[in-house]
Amino acid sequence: MKAFLILEDGHVFTGTSIGAAREVISEIVFNTSMTGYLEVMTDPSYAGQAVCMTYPLIGNYGICYDDQESARPWIDGFIVRELSRVPSNFRSVDTIQHFLTKHDIPGIAGIDTRALTKILREKGTMNGMITVDENYDLNAILPKLKAYTTGKVVEKVTCREKEILPGDGPKVALMDFGAKRNIAHSLNKRGCEVTIYPALTPAEEILADHPDGIMLSNGPGDPKECTSIIKEVKKLYDSNVPIFAICLGHQLMALATGGDTYKMKYGHRGGNHPVKDLATGRVYISSQNHGYVVDAKDLEEKNIAHPAFVNVNDGTNEGMAYVGKNIFTVQFHPEACPGPQDSSYLFDRFMDMMGGNK
Repeated sequence: MKAFLILEDGHVFTGTSIGAAREVISEIVFNTSMTGYLEVMTDPSYAGQAVCMTYPLIGNYGICYDDQESARPWIDGFIVRELSRVPSNFRSVDTIQHFLTKHDIPGIAGIDTRALTKILREKGTMNGMITVDENYDLNAILPKLKAYTTGKVVEKVTCREKEILPGDGPKVALMDFGAKRNIAHSLNKRGCEVTIYPALTPAEEILADHPDGIMLSNGPGDPKECTSIIKEVKKLYDSNVPIFAICLGHQLMALATGGDTYKMKYGHRGGNHPVKDLATGRVYISSQNHGYVVDAKDLEEKNIAHPAFVNVNDGTNEGMAYVGKNIFTVQFHPEACPGPQDSSYLFDRFMDMMGGNK
């Protein structure tokens, strides 16, 4: 069956329908990872977005449900150059085609993903529609695409109730703004007792449980949409409990303490982004997935926090260290999945911080 990807600038790509044969409007983004497509599809940070994989062949090692980063996929749509329909891998238990269909996610294969990526890099991230309607009306569709926004997606992806992963080490409160599973697992395998809280949990409730440390997770959407959460993050900042924040959590901490964020032209999404640790000068290859970035200027001028990491490619902020506080935050993903494990040592740094707190 034919399928069409229509961008808000009027570009139309024609390919083959994969997954659910339905229409969807979403923000179109690209990911440069060569592997890890299941982790990408199940990363809650992609809620409200359709993902184009830049690697030309996707699906060749199938689907292994143990690799999911959450209980279900969150992408709105999936865009590939070539879909491998016969996977070859001893761990594979499913195909991408069936996985997408089962979860009612539309997709398109057979388009020039290189051309699509170049458009998004040159013009910036834009909205688009995946449709199987061969009689689509472009003039009627374009205003709908321009009007689309992801909205408050954190509330959509967060857990519904508190969950505890037992451990005999420090007690960590993990704020679930759309947390990838491996964040909790990275703490749990270091012995932490991890309590996962819904995103809208009041700071008072978290602090009443007397955690040794607080983790602010990754998540989707514009951080400035999270107005009520930002107020609670400020209370956590004032508590003097050690805090480690990743991706959206990093942005929310900056906003809570008087900093600013802005939308990037096309974001960082992939497993090959170099970041420099400003304290040591060492460069790490990192996994990233974000379309917004912290403007560190105000925080630095007010001596609230100082840049701790910087992106080697474009010089954007990749982390902050907060003055007089046991708080550090990073824009990239030290838990990876998919991606390199270079920066997993940051979890050990967090463990040291909590030991001091105890």
